[in-house]
Amino acid sequence: MTRPKRLLSSLGFAAVALYCLAPFYWMTISAFRRPQDQFDNSIVPARWSWENFSAVFSGDNGFGRALLNSVIVAGCTTVLTLLIGTFTAYALARLDFRFKNAVLGLIIASTMFPGISQLVPLLKLFTEIKWINTYQAMVLPSLGFALPLSVWLLTAFFRQLPFELEQAAMVDGCTRGQAFRKIIVPLAAPGVFTTAILTFIAAWNEFLIALSMVNKKEMQTATVAISKFTGVSGFDQPFGTQMAAGVIVTVPLIAVVLVFQRRIVAGLTAGGVK
Repeated sequence: MTRPKRLLSSLGFAAVALYCLAPFYWMTISAFRRPQDQFDNSIVPARWSWENFSAVFSGDNGFGRALLNSVIVAGCTTVLTLLIGTFTAYALARLDFRFKNAVLGLIIASTMFPGISQLVPLLKLFTEIKWINTYQAMVLPSLGFALPLSVWLLTAFFRQLPFELEQAAMVDGCTRGQAFRKIIVPLAAPGVFTTAILTFIAAWNEFLIALSMVNKKEMQTATVAISKFTGVSGFDQPFGTQMAAGVIVTVPLIAVVLVFQRRIVAGLTAGGVK
């Protein structure tokens, strides 16, 4: 690649990175402004302050409980998605049965329906069975949205693993289940890990389901709690507090992605080359 092309590529990458990081940068510097400077448009705060961060957990915000609710919902969604998705993907990748491709096509086709179109039926169902203001009312819909992607990713990953490994394990005395547990699952760790990260991020950032299925403050997730901040006094404009809460919610996800980015890329590109 010639020097002008390398320079042009570098400028393109820099422009994309700047475009993606600009909102997070503005959220971060807004969180560090003093409350009286919250509508200041300078690129760097005139005076740095931690007041907004302390205000997040004060007053009547209930943000600590909201964070715990988000951890529970996202964690349960991730665990259930991995359990169901791993076995489903293994069956689609390894077993031969009629209409296998049709089943996989239906699983992927289910992602074409917009999530908002399913809220009204789910809300009616959960109201009738008295699931409103419960964790399962948030976990099960999120599970339904996360499973198709996880099955698709894991199926592609399982398909690239040599079938001879399982055959060799069964020749040595392992059952199919033991071969799956001791041989296939460890080899599929990058794909499983990638699926877990993507599922957790999607469930952690989910807003619409949590907003619709919960009306009690003690059951709200962090994303819903941020949207309903009323400030420390209950009457002030909580713009800075919302920005600080956004930073608190976002930074752990960014740290996880940066630390495990190689595993995520390896999982996403699994099956892409032979």
